[in-house]
Amino acid sequence: MRTAVTAVLAISVAGCSLHRYSPVRLVSHMFGPSPGPLIGMVSADEPEATLVGRDILQRGGNAADAATAMGMALSVTLPSRASLGAGGACLAYRPGDQNGGRAFMFMPVAGTVTGPGMPRADRPASVPMLARGLYLMHLQYGSAAFSELLPDAITLAANGINVSRQLATDLAAVQVPLLADAGIRAVFSRSDGKALAEGDALVQTHLSGALDQIRSMGVGDLYNGALGQSFVAGSQAAGGGLQMTDLRGAIPTESQPLVINSGETQVAFLPPPADGGLGSAVAFRAASTSDATQRAQASVAAWRAQNGSHTGSASDDLTRRAQAAVNAGGGTTGGLLPALPASTSFTVVDHGGMAVACSLSMDNLFGTGRMAGNTGIILGASPARVPQPLLTAAVASQGRAFRAAVAGSGQNDAAAAVGIAMRQIMAGQTPDAHPVTTQGRVNAVSCPHGLPGDPSTCVAATDPRGAGLALGPR
Repeated sequence: MRTAVTAVLAISVAGCSLHRYSPVRLVSHMFGPSPGPLIGMVSADEPEATLVGRDILQRGGNAADAATAMGMALSVTLPSRASLGAGGACLAYRPGDQNGGRAFMFMPVAGTVTGPGMPRADRPASVPMLARGLYLMHLQYGSAAFSELLPDAITLAANGINVSRQLATDLAAVQVPLLADAGIRAVFSRSDGKALAEGDALVQTHLSGALDQIRSMGVGDLYNGALGQSFVAGSQAAGGGLQMTDLRGAIPTESQPLVINSGETQVAFLPPPADGGLGSAVAFRAASTSDATQRAQASVAAWRAQNGSHTGSASDDLTRRAQAAVNAGGGTTGGLLPALPASTSFTVVDHGGMAVACSLSMDNLFGTGRMAGNTGIILGASPARVPQPLLTAAVASQGRAFRAAVAGSGQNDAAAAVGIAMRQIMAGQTPDAHPVTTQGRVNAVSCPHGLPGDPSTCVAATDPRGAGLALGPR
């Protein structure tokens, strides 16, 4: 299955003229709230992304359509953690899926940084995987044309947004080294030379142009076209060291998730190389919250010691060995994980029970801290230079119905937070937006009666310590 999908994707991104979509089309794009009932649940760390997902659902899109639009919107509204230079992983599920749905892996990939005639790469960048990864997920689960899901992000970049609390916090944390880059400084600083603060206007004209080029020319233009050439030139000028061969060769993959079965309930987790899913599965099976937190980190540390970070393509063998580790209860020893990079997450569920849960990262706040020329795209940090984040998400189902979705962030606690939150939901607790670990943050949707069905008992929640937004049925 993966070989065929990868072949299709490689053809698609080269020219992006291939579409597998059904004839469903969204109504005309409208910036801001759209009329009609809310027909799903959405939760994200950044409010504008939540609103974008909600509007896609209201305009007739399914969960995969909404998730794709949200991921692209986050490249505008939270570029500290999810620019077009980012990577990540998503779980997608539709009622009736076997083995818990499908995992889509588009982890940050290291580029070529040395070679004859190459400029010096003092800040190696990761290959931009976000657009390609979302495209693959949408190719398999979406209902509308990919190009119809980009106008929200384009509008947000061109017309501007108010800086959210999360983005303002990220800017404040790294503003001194970040604003040393002229391209970053031109976009993310105020007239007094300080970084933008919460509520300030953020306009990203060049990024709007790049997104519009993807909309009109297809995702492949970023990897095999004029936009890709501009991106590579900008990357090399910024010390990122990427080449066109890096972009062409970095293909996301589709794989089976890790699965825990309990009667009719099936809980799916992201598989390696997103080894945060391994930690979440171990935490889900742990006896207590404190035990879950310790076991999650120990299991991932042991896995990485034995298998490396494996930031490349997922494999059936990796998944099989990770599943065996989960079945064995994970490790209680394995050393400590280093301080891990920041990430962000979101979940979306439509009225028919299709669910998508994603975790994204730049491998560092604002990645390399530099912009790729006039593309407006912030470069992600190479995983060859920084540790891999704990990208983690989980989806639960019962029989042929959706039950819950959880995705997490929060550095070293991200995996434990997702596992604990999912265990609490499966035990009958309502995700009421209370913290589950010290650092770990989750976005969650729970439908106790399952979907498709009556959505009146469904609840969406986001961590109260952040500045995200969760919207449930009304």
